[in-house]
Amino acid sequence: MFKDRKLLVTGGTGSIGSSICNYFKNNGCEEISSTTTNLNKVKPDQNYIKFKELNLDNIENSNLDEVFDFDIDFLILNAGLNKDNIFLRMSSDDWNSVINVNVNSSFHLLKHFVKKMVKRRFGRIVFISSVVAYTGNPGQVNYTASKSAISGLVKSLALELSTRNITVNSVAPGFIRSNMTNRLNDEQKNAILERIPMKKLGDPNDIAKAVGFLCSENADYITGQTLHVNGGLALI
Repeated sequence: MFKDRKLLVTGGTGSIGSSICNYFKNNGCEEISSTTTNLNKVKPDQNYIKFKELNLDNIENSNLDEVFDFDIDFLILNAGLNKDNIFLRMSSDDWNSVINVNVNSSFHLLKHFVKKMVKRRFGRIVFISSVVAYTGNPGQVNYTASKSAISGLVKSLALELSTRNITVNSVAPGFIRSNMTNRLNDEQKNAILERIPMKKLGDPNDIAKAVGFLCSENADYITGQTLHVNGGLALI
């Protein structure tokens, strides 16, 4: 499906990021790259991925021309940070870090890669958003604000790039089995399952398949959209 194509996924060591990398590898993607804040997080079975160490919270001080001295066809903006707290207790640092990683870093990566995509007249850009960007969630005003910002960014950028054969979309996961949900106790998990019509958590591969669809020829005429993958948790 992705023969002769090149992919960059931010946050490739996490549950969803690694599943995306694996999905594209299994579907013939020629070259797969990713970012991580710490190369020690790279798993032994990820040696097929070209990892670049990059601090997304301080990306302005990175030389992206040096870090990414290659072209790509698919850019998946998956890396995310959450620092939860009720608003009255949330620090400025917690707000700024989440906005920097989840929104501002995307601006800089897009500035670097979109120029190359425009020149080549091809590109597929997919953001990983979240169901809480559309429903809200107490204790996550920084996270939901960052993910909500993606919605407007996707629509506007899609309009700007549509004549250059570049599509811009997002996938909004619901509750997915991940390192984040693994930290929940049984009571918290059961409370979540009660809210999901399908009565189960999603699998990281569900998100990988949605991303793969948006990058495939089957989605050539889809841009500026959000694909919701949440088991019926939010019917949007």
